[in-house]
Amino acid sequence: MTPTLYRNGRVHSPADPQATALLVREGTIAWLGADADAPAADAVVDLAGCLVAPAFVDAHVHTTGTGMALLGLDLSDARSAGEVLERLARHAEEHPADRVVIGHGWDESGWPVREPPNAEQLAKAAGGRPVYLSRVDSHSAMVSTALLGRVPPDEPGWDPAGWLRTDAHHAVRRVALDSVSPAQRGTAQRVALRRAASLGIAAVHECAGPQISDEADLTALLALAEADLPEVYGYWGELGAAAKARELGAIGAAGDLFADGALGSHTAHLRAPYTDGNGCGNGYLSAEQVAAHLVDCTNLGVQGGFHAIGDRAIATVLAGFGLAAARVGVDRLRAARHRVEHLEILDKQLIAGLVAFGVVASMQPAFDRLWGGEKGTYAQRLGVARAMAANPFGALAGVGVPLAFGSDSPVTPLDPWGTIRAAMTHHNPAHRVGFRTAFAAHTRGGWRAARRDDEGVLAPGAPATFAVWDCPGLPALLPAAPDEPLPELPRCRRTVLRGNVIYDEEAS
Repeated sequence: MTPTLYRNGRVHSPADPQATALLVREGTIAWLGADADAPAADAVVDLAGCLVAPAFVDAHVHTTGTGMALLGLDLSDARSAGEVLERLARHAEEHPADRVVIGHGWDESGWPVREPPNAEQLAKAAGGRPVYLSRVDSHSAMVSTALLGRVPPDEPGWDPAGWLRTDAHHAVRRVALDSVSPAQRGTAQRVALRRAASLGIAAVHECAGPQISDEADLTALLALAEADLPEVYGYWGELGAAAKARELGAIGAAGDLFADGALGSHTAHLRAPYTDGNGCGNGYLSAEQVAAHLVDCTNLGVQGGFHAIGDRAIATVLAGFGLAAARVGVDRLRAARHRVEHLEILDKQLIAGLVAFGVVASMQPAFDRLWGGEKGTYAQRLGVARAMAANPFGALAGVGVPLAFGSDSPVTPLDPWGTIRAAMTHHNPAHRVGFRTAFAAHTRGGWRAARRDDEGVLAPGAPATFAVWDCPGLPALLPAAPDEPLPELPRCRRTVLRGNVIYDEEAS
């Protein structure tokens, strides 16, 4: 690896806030400081005034699904059931009749008529092809008659109209994903990771599991390890599978190990009922199951963790932490740095539980940006008061809960600067965080969530993992005055992972 001097820029570094240059040697930062004091190097990169900052980490990603959404049928901006059917018909014509048509991203909550197309309509639009269209939250899907018939009607969550939830959805998703060939999967994974690199993301946390993907998908992804791709830290979300997670190459038995579902699909587990019907949602684990999993993970030195969105699900998880602490001790439990994904509906008591057990909060600010506020999907599901109290980033940061930000892509797009802005502009001003807190959660926080404490800061001796941005300093993500439009987000010019260039705008 050729020693390279990056000069004539602005380096975001606590070691030297005035630094304008840095030297990369053998994957680490060998020096940083002023241009005038820069040592000689075999290669020199003129930054032309650009910002150098720690690269981003996306702490919750589904890589294959992200690539398939980028390559396939994206329904995220569809505005009606009719538009879904029109796009499906066009897309299906380009694919073999025996292959499952997979699409993602529809969200009926903003449509004039809040009903997705039914199974028969999907079958007709796709010319009889089997169709699987996952909702934007990935916790339910509309399927055509061909796939509906592959799931027993007595399976929980089955619906004759074709909108499948809970166990029925898990079963039909397996059928759909099994139709994807290894070659298609590999292409999708590379497309997703290259997209991440182009956005200044140097590492992602892959949240895999038997209900969201499969073992072959995770092991194939972890085996990529190509020089021009971000690093992947794998999590396998299966109960009691700490040893298995390690065998698969994952760093934790965590991620999408479901304690509940999602708010948009009425499957997040709540203490009080949804305001638009469907009871209190679905809980999938008991406190005893949570405890047994955490004890297993702690004893094997593996991170454990869960997906928990609703307050009742989070309470169950924290009750499990309490049982586990009684068996292995609070100190060992805290040292393991277990994590919980999403954590949307919280109160002070639940937040105190996160503090007590040293839980890492892996959260997605885009959820509030897209579905929060007084008129969003969450208000439809929960009522305005609960919707405005959701995703309390400020309250968590204020009491020291470790934050790691991500996208849950393809649920929301890979968009690190947009994620930071979303955390700064929460619909409820009380839950907003400042730029530095949000930036740290999406950089160093992501590394720390994967127990890589030496990463995420630019200093001599630290890994040379950074991104170069087309702005002269830390960007202003908010308008200077209320009546001004939002500023454009910075554009990534180069992404470097331990000295290796994984994205270069000029070479793309």
